[in-house]
Amino acid sequence: MGSGELGTGPATGRAEGAGAPLRTASGPDGALVCSLTGDLDLDGLAEVEEPLRGLLAATAPGVLCLDLSAVGFCDSTGLNLLLRLRLDAEESGVSLVLAQPGPQLSRLFELTGTGAVFRVFETVGEACAAG
Repeated sequence: MGSGELGTGPATGRAEGAGAPLRTASGPDGALVCSLTGDLDLDGLAEVEEPLRGLLAATAPGVLCLDLSAVGFCDSTGLNLLLRLRLDAEESGVSLVLAQPGPQLSRLFELTGTGAVFRVFETVGEACAAG
């Protein structure tokens, strides 16, 4: 898979396509970009939690960028997943960056104060470069 081509990552086990809740691609500056789709809530976590943790553990990239542009909703369980991933990434020496959160997710970061613990960027390119 070349740079910019989206598909399922090795840990997702899902068929490639727009309906997959987690797709990976090589990003700028050698980062691994994981694009999340759908809701990060109690119902949606089962499809992304283990694959994300598996990608982090198996590949240990220098920079892991989560593209959140297609996440429609995130509740406390989704936020908790992002916080745990941040800790896991830190322990593994991986720079975790978040890109393109929508209005609801941005507001959640603001209300909970978690925007201060995440490195959040407006674009995937900026996030990967800053990683």
